[in-house]
Amino acid sequence: MIRSRIIGTGSFLPPKVVTNFDLEKIMDTTDAWIQQRTGIKQRHIAEPGVGAADLGAPAARAALDAAGVRPEDIELIVCGTTSPDYLFPNTSCLIQHQIGATRSAAMDVNAACSGFMYALSTANAYVRAGVYKTVLVVGAEVLTYLLNWDKRDTAVLFGDGAGAVVLRAEKGEHGILTTHLGADGGAKDILWMEAGGSKCKVTAENVDGPERDVRMKGTDLFKRAVVVFGEAAQKALEATNMTVADIDLFIPHQANTRIIYTAAERLGLDREKVFVNIDHVANTTAASIPIAIDEALRTGRIHGGDIIMLAGFGAGLTWGSVLLRW
Repeated sequence: MIRSRIIGTGSFLPPKVVTNFDLEKIMDTTDAWIQQRTGIKQRHIAEPGVGAADLGAPAARAALDAAGVRPEDIELIVCGTTSPDYLFPNTSCLIQHQIGATRSAAMDVNAACSGFMYALSTANAYVRAGVYKTVLVVGAEVLTYLLNWDKRDTAVLFGDGAGAVVLRAEKGEHGILTTHLGADGGAKDILWMEAGGSKCKVTAENVDGPERDVRMKGTDLFKRAVVVFGEAAQKALEATNMTVADIDLFIPHQANTRIIYTAAERLGLDREKVFVNIDHVANTTAASIPIAIDEALRTGRIHGGDIIMLAGFGAGLTWGSVLLRW
């Protein structure tokens, strides 16, 4: 059977670091308050004028180097992002140009924090169908430019960054075993930004209004997140006739430590098998899972033959899971 195997990973974080103590100086919050509710200690923030592609390109180069793949060998780039550089062209095209992947097609996926799950699933489908053999999948975000720094419930949560993986079509048992995606558009107002699209344009009247804020119903989001995390993971296990005991490492979307550990507990998974890096990168939206994959690999948490569960959820609501054998 032809599978999509991850043969290289990479990540990139902008150099500017903002700690919780830095935020204490500009908003009504404390380091203790933020850590208790989120597990976050610091986040990386891109400088003005830096777009998602400017973070995605170095992450992509690192993944290509790790894979031993030339840019011109990439046939497709799929980028998950909620913060594209422009309305058009897409961020994948900009990454393609920056890395010199002149022979690739390029497309973006917007599924908010589930963006990498959707991008990876899309890339996997192309590989499994025999359309492409070598695909670059990127998650890249500069979401902090959207934040209202007077709203501590959302402003303390996010950071900027990018992660990437290179997929190669290979025969055998290693690679992506199954993918599962879901959505509930009826729950859009649990987490959303109203202004900026065609339905609610940014105007002089609303530019500083609530329409421009990231709006979140935290309690509702927590309740939905811990359920869909478990359901998506369980579907992946059932599809492969595996159990929780078979999972060597769970790499979830880095949204909130309380959500992550509650979801793991509901799944029956020991904390020792859960990879968490939100403390030093915060919630990087669609970039969180590929950044975590790269860090887990570099720090020796992933070994050949390991069964890895990836799962994420985000605005939409959207969610997804991927089970793979490394």
